[in-house]
Amino acid sequence: MRRPHIGRRTVLVAALVALTLAFIGVTLASSRWLRAARIDLTADHLYTLTAGTQHIIDGLHRPLKLTLYFSDHATRDLPQLRSYEQRVREMLQEMVARSRGRIRLQVIDPVPYSDDEASAEGGGLTPINGGSNGERVFFGLVGGTMPPVEGEERSLSIPFFDPARETFLEYDIAKLLYELDQPSKPHIGLLSPLPLAGNPAIGAAPWAVVQQLEQLFDVRTLDAGSLTRVGADIQVLLLVHPKRLPDAAVYALDQYVLRGGHLVVFVDPDAELDTTPYVDSNGLTDDHNSNLPRLFAAWGVAFDPRSVVLDRSRALQIELAGSSLNHPAMLGLGPQELNHNDVVTASLQRINVSTAGSFDLLPDTQNRLLPLIQSSAEAEKVPAQRVLEAASDPTTLLQGYRPDNQHYVIAARLRGTLRSAFPQRAGTPGHLAQSSADAEVVLVADTDLLSDRLWVETQSFLGQPMLSVFANNGDFVTNLVDNLSGSSALLSIRGRSASQRPFTRVRALQAAADQKFLLKKQELERELAETRQRLDELQPAKGGRPNATSAQQKSEIEQFQQRRLAINKELRDVQHQLNAEIDALGLRLKVINIVLVPALVTLIGLLYGWRRVRQSRSRR
Repeated sequence: MRRPHIGRRTVLVAALVALTLAFIGVTLASSRWLRAARIDLTADHLYTLTAGTQHIIDGLHRPLKLTLYFSDHATRDLPQLRSYEQRVREMLQEMVARSRGRIRLQVIDPVPYSDDEASAEGGGLTPINGGSNGERVFFGLVGGTMPPVEGEERSLSIPFFDPARETFLEYDIAKLLYELDQPSKPHIGLLSPLPLAGNPAIGAAPWAVVQQLEQLFDVRTLDAGSLTRVGADIQVLLLVHPKRLPDAAVYALDQYVLRGGHLVVFVDPDAELDTTPYVDSNGLTDDHNSNLPRLFAAWGVAFDPRSVVLDRSRALQIELAGSSLNHPAMLGLGPQELNHNDVVTASLQRINVSTAGSFDLLPDTQNRLLPLIQSSAEAEKVPAQRVLEAASDPTTLLQGYRPDNQHYVIAARLRGTLRSAFPQRAGTPGHLAQSSADAEVVLVADTDLLSDRLWVETQSFLGQPMLSVFANNGDFVTNLVDNLSGSSALLSIRGRSASQRPFTRVRALQAAADQKFLLKKQELERELAETRQRLDELQPAKGGRPNATSAQQKSEIEQFQQRRLAINKELRDVQHQLNAEIDALGLRLKVINIVLVPALVTLIGLLYGWRRVRQSRSRR
């Protein structure tokens, strides 16, 4: 029996059908089983989650729902914000992919006067003005638990994604996930002889900073006299103005830090809110300063409780005896003095301090001091006693003022391996001799920044007290506690690189051109000044020889006009040269992207095809 002949055309069609079916099958299989497989080819791995974020997502105890609100229609004329929204959405999608179903993401465009807009506002988002047709722009994230926790409102939000805060994008989202997953408020300890928590017996309200903390945390007041151990449930301990602490309390603090506890120490060379008499009935003196000498020495920290940092360039203006004057010991520290690479101070604009001290490291320590707040280079350190003596006239502190040309560290993170200040207790059951290699303590050399008078004032509105904030002192403390009360995984997430990449070559060309323009401008201004001076010299001769003087003036003016035109032409030539260099650079990039790369791909394809044809012919 003769076999039916199958033509080459039929074989090719069958092969194409088989390849098409195989491609569809592989695509469907990869979308189902390889959904989480991704490759990050960006320069700084912008879309690769850090180990800390992965740990938080992998350890979620309950499913979470995230809702990203973005005013798509209102931002059609805001390309920078739209580009950043894509960055935020891709980061969220990466977290959703990592969660394997524990996180669900919904994206909503809250158009004006809609239920979605009301939902965005109800979730705590803050809109900005400036959208198309004057519309408000929402760009924030609302997170909640699924299903909602009974009897507890578990909804948190990021009110607005500020592009200026892009380096902390992953941290902010991971922090929201971590806080949503926690069943209760973090426990915060407060240990201080100052009346921060108020005094209900006499009707004294807590300081505003404590009121702010109590809205977010469970604040517990500790007693130094009975403190022998800091419980493991205390996630952050605020130690404010430590004075004459019992050894048992110091040892409790020592072991708390070595166990991995988060301690924030506020010391001060002159605590102005300390009401202790300078000389008590027993003749004991009190300088109103505070220190933690035993622990500081063990940690490698240098702190002088009798020195105050002055800074005439950052002096606050105060009212004293009916006149306004600048107080060089009361400082208003702005963005230049705040560390904007740290998540705690990244978004702050101003912190006020008064009679603050400074920290440094001892010569033999291996630990690191990472500044959060520092003075300007115009600062000078003086004895605290001199500041006290100048209380009635702070301007005397400027007499003989000599800047030290040094940025004094007023607040910082201390990181490293911290050793116990009680080596004699080695061998005692439960005693720790040193911490892990990544232990951290936050040091602040001022207690007055916590007081209301330096950052907030109380005003009456419709008969109710209302706080009016004029500095970020409260935000600084809240950010500190918020940052430290998170897990160690959350603390490990640092600022990332920004997704925007500048055209460095174009910037270099513009900088060079700007320098040329500056030199030409200075030359023109010098010649203008010389010409005016020459004209002024000719003025007295007016009465004697008006015609000659007038002719001389005309000659000077004409020469100046000609020179000015020549210099303006040179300025235009520099600008044209700059534009030509930038255009040439752009043309080279276009040629590479549009012509060279496709030509190389085509050439490689032709070479590969030619080689295949040659190999097939050689086999025949």
